[in-house]
Amino acid sequence: MNRRDFIKRVAAFTAFGSVVSNNILNGETILANQAVNISLNKKPNFVFFLVDDLGWKDSSTYGSKCYETPNLDKLAKQGMLFTDAYAAAAVCSPTRASILTGKYPARLHLTHAIGVPAQTDRKLLAPNWTQYMSLNEVTIAEALKPAGYISGSFGKWHVEGTPKYYPSLQGFDDTSFERHIVDKFYPYYTNPPYPEGEEGEYITDRLTDDSVKFIEKNKDKPFFLYLSHYAVHVPIQSKQELIDKYSQKDECNCGEHRNHPYAAMIQSVDESLGAVMDKLTELGIDDRTVVIFMSDNGGLSSVTSNAPLRSGKASEFEGGIREPMVIKWPGVTKPGTVCSEPVISTDFYPTMLEMAGLPLMPQQHVDGVSIVPLLKQTGKLGREAIYWHFPHYHSTFVTPWSAVRKGDWKLIEYFENEGDARWALYNLKDDIGEQNNLALTNTAKRDELKSMLENWQTAVGAQIPTVNPNYNP
Repeated sequence: MNRRDFIKRVAAFTAFGSVVSNNILNGETILANQAVNISLNKKPNFVFFLVDDLGWKDSSTYGSKCYETPNLDKLAKQGMLFTDAYAAAAVCSPTRASILTGKYPARLHLTHAIGVPAQTDRKLLAPNWTQYMSLNEVTIAEALKPAGYISGSFGKWHVEGTPKYYPSLQGFDDTSFERHIVDKFYPYYTNPPYPEGEEGEYITDRLTDDSVKFIEKNKDKPFFLYLSHYAVHVPIQSKQELIDKYSQKDECNCGEHRNHPYAAMIQSVDESLGAVMDKLTELGIDDRTVVIFMSDNGGLSSVTSNAPLRSGKASEFEGGIREPMVIKWPGVTKPGTVCSEPVISTDFYPTMLEMAGLPLMPQQHVDGVSIVPLLKQTGKLGREAIYWHFPHYHSTFVTPWSAVRKGDWKLIEYFENEGDARWALYNLKDDIGEQNNLALTNTAKRDELKSMLENWQTAVGAQIPTVNPNYNP
C-alpha cells in the first residue's frame, strides 16, 4: 500500500465513523462515544526520546563516571536496557528516516546527512542519493492515525530537503522547529525561520516545554510524541552553572570523559527526559505510556570517547553505530531487565504497531522486525543478520563502506580497497574494540558474510560509489 492509498483508507475510516455517529440517537450516541473513548484509552501512548550524537558510553546508565544521567538510570530500572542496539546509519538523517519508515537507508537511497556537500576530489564518487524522505512513505505517525493517535514532532527533523517534506506533511498534527539547523544553543538559540530564542532560553529546555504542553493537551487521547533533541550535537554550548559543576568533579578531569561543556549538555538532555517522565506521572498516564530512548548515531570522537568501542560518528566501527537504548513498556516489560540481542532502528515501526494492537504493515516496514518478543521475554527474533551501507566520504578518515553483523560476527567492506584489503572481519564477542581483523585467517566466515552482504545490497538496490575519473592522488 502506497501513501496515497493509505490516506484514502484513513479518510474512509473517518467518514464511516461520522456516518455511524450521525445515525445514532442521543442516548446511543453517548454510549457509542464512551465506547470509543474506552477503546482509545486502552491503547498505549508513545514517547520517543531521540538524542543527537549521544555515544554508547555517554551516560552513567552505560558506565560513564563523569556524565550524570539519573533520569535515564531511572528509566532503565523501570524498563529494558539494550546492550547491542544499533542505528541504521552512522550519521543522523538516514537513521531518522529508518525510524520513521521502518526501512534501511540503502533501500530509501537516503544514505547521508542531508545538506552535507559531496566530496568530488576523492578516489570514488558518491551516488546521486535522495536528500529527502519521500512523501510516498507511510510514516509511523501516519500508520498510528487510523487508531485515533495524535502525533507531535518537536525538534530536529532532518529528513527534508525543502519545507514540502516537513513533519506537518508526514502525519504529525503538532510540530515545532522542524528544520535541522541550529546555530546556537545558549544563551539564546537561532533556528530560522522560527523566532530567535530569548536571552537565557536554552533550546533543549524549549523543546521540553513544547513537549510537556503537547502531553497535557492530549492526555485523554492516545498520542505519539517524537521529541528529537538537537543536543548533544555541535556546537557544544551549555549552561555555565553546569559547566562549572563538571569542572569541579574529579571524574571529569581525568579518564576518557573530561569535556565539561559536553557533560553539561548531557545533563540538560537528561533533565528533559526527567521533566517528560514527571509530567506523565503527574497526569496519571505513566502506566499506559511507552517510553523509548535512543541516539541517532555514535558519539563524535573529537568531543567524547566511545571506548571500549572503536572510533565514533560516521565510522563503520561500533563507536559509530552502536547506541544507548532503553524501552519502558509498563505492565509488560519486566523492570530492570537487560537484552543483548542485536536490534536496529528499523525495528521501532513494527514494534510500536504491535504494542498498539494494530496490524503490521510489512510492505512498509519491510526491513524492521517487531522486538515485542524481546520486551516480553518470550523468545528471540529469528533474524539472520542486520546491515549498513554508507557509500560516501565523511571528513578525512571515513571512506565509503558497507557492513553486516550476523551473530557475533561483523564484516566490513571498504569500497576504495581491492583484493584482501577490501574486507575486515571481527568477532565482537571476543573483540568489541575491533582490533583483530580475522578476514585473512577465517576466510570461510569472511566469504559467508561477503555473500550475504552482496546479496543484500542487490536486494535493497543499494547505490554503489563509482570511480572518479578526475581523481588526482
